[in-house]
Amino acid sequence: MRILITGASGFVGTHVAEACLRRGWPIHLLARSASYLRHLENQPGVSVFRGELHDPAAVNGALADVEAVIHCAAKVGDWGPVSDYRRANVESLRVLLTSCKGLGLSRFIHMSSLGVYPARHHFGSDESTPLPRKHRDGYTQSKVESDRLALQFHRDFGVPVVVLRPGFVYGPGDRTVMPRIIDNLRIDFVRYPGGGQQALNTIFVRNLVDAVFLALERENAVGQAYNLTDGEYVSKRRFIETIADTLDLSRPTRTPPLWFARMITWCYEKLYKMVGAKEAPAYNFARLKFMGLNLEFSIEKARAELGYRPRVNFDDAMAETLAWYRTQVPATPEAVEASV
Repeated sequence: MRILITGASGFVGTHVAEACLRRGWPIHLLARSASYLRHLENQPGVSVFRGELHDPAAVNGALADVEAVIHCAAKVGDWGPVSDYRRANVESLRVLLTSCKGLGLSRFIHMSSLGVYPARHHFGSDESTPLPRKHRDGYTQSKVESDRLALQFHRDFGVPVVVLRPGFVYGPGDRTVMPRIIDNLRIDFVRYPGGGQQALNTIFVRNLVDAVFLALERENAVGQAYNLTDGEYVSKRRFIETIADTLDLSRPTRTPPLWFARMITWCYEKLYKMVGAKEAPAYNFARLKFMGLNLEFSIEKARAELGYRPRVNFDDAMAETLAWYRTQVPATPEAVEASV
């Protein structure tokens, strides 16, 4: 199967591209001119198309002769104008979907997020949970809108869309979230609002890649959305303490009440918005949700309809992730500081 992959320079997209190549599938990669793809572009079976997702000519060139699309590209973050996220995550998707109309694709995999659901505690929430019309941050707002857009193109134009909603994706190759967590552990900046026993919606990147291929293969997946996690209860405390213990860092001990953390977060966000800050405050709602809310989601639909069975358990996944991390960064705080 010849696949077009967007976002192949990113964490998830790289793993998806490498998995396609291991299967012997030729891939097209659509990437900006500045995107780093050296680890992929010289491999047999890889065709790189340089251009922007919002450029119909670039998109049409990359779509030539492909049978399926795996759309991983997205602007991620926890701060900034919603218009910036909407331009990257919604309008660019509209261009891509429009170019896919009438091509006879077998599948269009849209990589979404469990962040589309309401920003509250979740205890087994499934895909029937209504998505809010308005979120507090630009990223999750744009992901809700892009989910709706993708499924609308399926209903109106027959584009064979499958929406995948993974939780917090971790694994080798993550150069964004895991390094930030580790840096915060080094400076004793990690807290457990509400105690730390709340569920974290983890999914190991290879488990997510398995779900992508199941979605490519199962005919009954078309037109559906699927929640995806490791299917294993992992508390915030267990996740953080696994990192701390493996890397010989101190375990966090502070557990501020959730109401207090909400108040501090509200004050910080209000102040930063008043002054037009470009960078996110240290305390913002996206980070509070990650560390303070119970994020337990049902994956029973994916199990029943896709045959999804997470192959790698949390302990093995974290051991592999942190072993990779140790090969990528200096071991001491001084060396980390010098490398920035």
